[in-house]
Amino acid sequence: MDKQILKIYKEKTAIVVIDLQKGIIAREAKPHSTKEVIQNTAQLLKVFRENNMPVFLVRVSSSSDQKDRLSPATDTSWSGAGKMPDDWSEIVPELLPGASDFIITKKQWGAFYGTELDLQLRRRKIDTIVLCGISTNIGVESTARFAYEYGYNQIFAEDAMSSQSEEEHIHSIEKIFPRIGLVRNTKEILESLINS
Repeated sequence: MDKQILKIYKEKTAIVVIDLQKGIIAREAKPHSTKEVIQNTAQLLKVFRENNMPVFLVRVSSSSDQKDRLSPATDTSWSGAGKMPDDWSEIVPELLPGASDFIITKKQWGAFYGTELDLQLRRRKIDTIVLCGISTNIGVESTARFAYEYGYNQIFAEDAMSSQSEEEHIHSIEKIFPRIGLVRNTKEILESLINS
């Protein structure tokens, strides 16, 4: 099947970066290393900022006592219990937020529920988002499913995201994302931005 031609309309497109923060990137990622994900994301942010396109940096955070963390009954417990380092939720320095960037703080996997992300996108008449971050099958996919239900066009920067395992990443990239948006690499997205 032929890929749809990627055409990015700068006045209607924003980038949404999921959980590229100190506490998350400290973990191993596959198939793309956290270093590679950060480098590719930094390239995208540079072009978005140069073109005055909205940049949304999303981070997950909870109170020091973690009482605001969701805790429904599950078969697998979250392994991050205990006190987080003070800088756990800080955006990585390579993506240092610019003066016009938006910082969205979430309490769960997805970036839409319980945040102002949808409101801020709609106020700017944004109908397309470029999504990247860690992890592909959790924070990125949860955000993507909401975005699809809200009617946003989506472009997934495949090499600017990664997961705990290659299998989890590939499942989202090959089975989920093609049904709700366009899967491209950083180079393809940058070329479209430069030529639009």
